[in-house]
Amino acid sequence: MAPGYAENPLQRLIRERLRERGWSYGEVARRGGLPRSTVYTLATTRNLVRPPRPATIDALARGLDVPVSAVRAVAAESTGLHYYDEAQAGPDQAGNRERELLIASIDELSPEDRRHVAALVESLRNRSSGRPADR
Repeated sequence: MAPGYAENPLQRLIRERLRERGWSYGEVARRGGLPRSTVYTLATTRNLVRPPRPATIDALARGLDVPVSAVRAVAAESTGLHYYDEAQAGPDQAGNRERELLIASIDELSPEDRRHVAALVESLRNRSSGRPADR
């Protein structure tokens, strides 16, 4: 990557998943049912004018093995749209990625699983503040 080149969030997601899984553009395309050229274009286009079509987002999510909502969020952000205030996330990029994944994934959980996650978060917050957890 050229010095001074800033990846957009969609490019970063694709690059990180390729690195984590050892996949190629072709592998992601095959897994998602997309043309390789589409994956390559999304991974290399710095200035997206508009997000990819919903069917492309769905297929890319399958190919990358990530929640559709995560791809939807980074695709929108790559065009200048934001779903939440990033200033609250802080400078830690790994923490930002985890935060994005948590936010994007919540809608894909069942109501029961959301209750479990909420209880876990409340327990962790109580533990870090020193307050006893409600039983």
